[in-house]
Amino acid sequence: MSSKLTINDIARLSATSKTTVSFYLNGKTDKMSQSTQERIKNVIEKTNYQPNAIARSLNAKSMQLIGVIIGDITNTFANQIVKGIDDVAKEKDYQLIIGNSNYDFKVERQYIERMLAMGVDGFIVQPTIEFELIEKELLSQSKPIVYIDSQSRNTKGLWVKTNNYEAVLEATEGLIAKGYTNFIMITADPSVLTTRMERARGFKDALALKGVECKTMIISNDTTSDEIKKYIDNNIKDEKTCVFVPNCWGLPKVFLALKDYRHLIPDKLGLLGFDNLEWTEFSFPTVSTIVQPAYNEGEKAARILIDRIEGCNEEAPNQILKCHINFNESTK
Repeated sequence: MSSKLTINDIARLSATSKTTVSFYLNGKTDKMSQSTQERIKNVIEKTNYQPNAIARSLNAKSMQLIGVIIGDITNTFANQIVKGIDDVAKEKDYQLIIGNSNYDFKVERQYIERMLAMGVDGFIVQPTIEFELIEKELLSQSKPIVYIDSQSRNTKGLWVKTNNYEAVLEATEGLIAKGYTNFIMITADPSVLTTRMERARGFKDALALKGVECKTMIISNDTTSDEIKKYIDNNIKDEKTCVFVPNCWGLPKVFLALKDYRHLIPDKLGLLGFDNLEWTEFSFPTVSTIVQPAYNEGEKAARILIDRIEGCNEEAPNQILKCHINFNESTK
């Protein structure tokens, strides 16, 4: 029965107006008599009335709802980001709506439109390059956006990321110092995300400083390990070779493609990836990776967004977190 009750029913049973009940539900009781408050409170308790969240949002300043759009929700890196966001959201009494864009701008736009219709107060987005086409529209509606992992080309926006370029540059210099002279990069299309661009540039810049070039294979989710193996077969040389995989979802495919070469690791063949700590520490051989503080990224993004939603402006709008290089058996 309680689920069928409306705000009009509560007003009638408490002998007051719909507007007065609405004010009570939204905490606007400073001009309301104590007796009126008591009547409304008693009716709500007796009927176990649960106000409709969307209806309440029409009168409330905030739904305390955050829209989160992630490129690929299936990997552990994304899971940790969302966990960080969710922990801060719970602490601040906010809830999340999560969407998986698959790095597709059309899907990003659809999620934005639907989340806006649901009354979200702001967004945390791992954006494609094209996402900036939506940015002005959101800002015109006073909906703050915090970019995570990748950022918009609008550097004046809110964002949290890691030092991808510097971390890859440092790791590559370390590989050169270990004696690797032939380099292969197997990557997802760098033009889709600024993060991918930074990693590819860091790798190539470090090699260019030493006068070394690299071969590059662009892969997608549909690329098979057999296709990757064939590419490696055609590009591996007698010299000491290292394969760099800057995408966490690509590393397992490459590791599988190298199964016939594992006896050459690390003396003749090296492998460097990103993240994947859930298995790279237990594989044989263990795999060297550049590790991002994913949970902290999510946590920082949530604090920045809620800070802006609530108008506090106490959190730094742009934050760069440091990766660490985890050199394991695959490059020793």
